[in-house]
Amino acid sequence: MATYAIGDVQGCYEPLQRLIRHIRFDPIVDRLWFVGDLVNRGPDSLSVLRYIKKLGDQAVVVLGNHDLFLLSVAEGIVTLRPEDTLQTILAAEDRDDLLAWLRRQRLLYREGPFTMVHAGLLPRWSINEAETLAREVEVGLQGPCYRDILQALYPSKHLQWTSGLKGPTRLATVIKVLTRLRACSPDGRMESSFNGHPERTPAGYFPWFEGENRWSRDTTIVCGHWAALGLHCDRHVIAIDSGCVWGRQLTAVRLEDRTVFQVPCNHGD
Repeated sequence: MATYAIGDVQGCYEPLQRLIRHIRFDPIVDRLWFVGDLVNRGPDSLSVLRYIKKLGDQAVVVLGNHDLFLLSVAEGIVTLRPEDTLQTILAAEDRDDLLAWLRRQRLLYREGPFTMVHAGLLPRWSINEAETLAREVEVGLQGPCYRDILQALYPSKHLQWTSGLKGPTRLATVIKVLTRLRACSPDGRMESSFNGHPERTPAGYFPWFEGENRWSRDTTIVCGHWAALGLHCDRHVIAIDSGCVWGRQLTAVRLEDRTVFQVPCNHGD
């Protein structure tokens, strides 16, 4: 039995299938962890969603910002942009089933020494607190008022975490941390626009995982989201968005021994 964490797929179905063959995935005994951003920008988000949904319990998924964007587009909260490639999902006959399945996925998954989120954690969030906050969001997204949470998420630039937040704004801010965080200040203020290489992080901020006193260092965070960071593995972080949708690689890491597997991703895939 093996567990493979897979980076941001973003609708790149053909590379995903090549990666599945490359790792010799056995659906009877193995499991796949997906770090979010299953959809968008790539050519075949519909097939990606159908495939992962069909895996059932053999797949563990956390939501990424593009997945939440899809849910928000479907609810009429935001509109598609020229670069988005979600139209086939929105027009599919099984659209409602796929969107309902997506809305039931986690924001954070913790098992043994590993915790999976799409983007990252604030320096003063312990794993226990992050898990509790993620559960609040998951219950909200699966409840009758989930549209209010998504509406509070757009626009998100102004959202900054404080423990006193309440209602949809509180849950939307937790979503922003878990699905969009790249850089923050020592006191946990999020930088909301930077997506470049870590060496170019704006003054006063640092990559979220570099905080000297980060309270989540007692676990290994498995994440994606930061394509400019690329594959980054150390004792406490396994970051695996290696930019497949940008023509680079799709990455899997076997968590038992941290072996890395990659396949190239061509723009024509």
